[in-house]
Amino acid sequence: MIIWIASYPKSGNTYVRSFLASYYFSKNGKFNFEHLLKIHQFPNMKFSKTKTVSQEEASKNWIFNQNFFFNKKNLNLVKTHNCLSPFKGNEFTTKNETLGAIYIVRDPRNIITSLTHHYSLNYNEAFKHMINSESSLLEKSHELDHSNFTYLGSWSNHYKSWKNFSNFKVLFIRYEDLQTAKENTFEKIILFINQLTNRDLKIDESKFLNSIKSTNFSNLKNKEFNEGFEESVYSNKTGKKINFFNLGFNNRWQKLLPTDIKDLLNKHYINELKELDYFNG
Repeated sequence: MIIWIASYPKSGNTYVRSFLASYYFSKNGKFNFEHLLKIHQFPNMKFSKTKTVSQEEASKNWIFNQNFFFNKKNLNLVKTHNCLSPFKGNEFTTKNETLGAIYIVRDPRNIITSLTHHYSLNYNEAFKHMINSESSLLEKSHELDHSNFTYLGSWSNHYKSWKNFSNFKVLFIRYEDLQTAKENTFEKIILFINQLTNRDLKIDESKFLNSIKSTNFSNLKNKEFNEGFEESVYSNKTGKKINFFNLGFNNRWQKLLPTDIKDLLNKHYINELKELDYFNG
């Protein structure tokens, strides 16, 4: 069955996956990009039994494809950016396919800066994408096959769809806590997975610390520079490759956001910012 590593795009999913890949799929906790390949992304064309001609058809196949491709007996850590709200009446997943999920939430005022960098958008374009209830993932689209279709919805609905889901267990972590309370947060994640999969709750301390050290942001950034990274994209404006690992925890909206965009986000997401303890004026 599946344990989802879920988030809205640019919220720290890759960082969490890198740590988990290092801890569960390496011998000593020392990270390599090859380990990351063992945590697949869904929806994905390679996990689609048939070609789909529309987004609605793709959504009808989500659950079938999960059952077909992910062995119920194995530990299937699977990345997704999909919203949990149904699309055209089609559910993304159920408790029959899913053991649980880890959901990473990030301050939307920092997300928007990462979106502008990764997708070559201006701030207004990124904001419109974040509030659009019909938004889908902007990358990996294929005109004739919609098997990659990932339904996002708005940032707020995306967060709430996972937050309010009760049919399986969901562990919520804040991206910012991966900096301020790194060891405690990663320990919670490991214990959560081990409990769901009936594993020994005792953490391998050496492997745990190696996984944290080898997946710190500067190391991931250096590995991308020296080895490349398959999840990096090309700018649709310049055609040049965009670094996937850009600012990390140095992405601080207080210094980077134009005042009008900051005020717009504060006003639009006031309730969510307070709920997540992000609001500070």
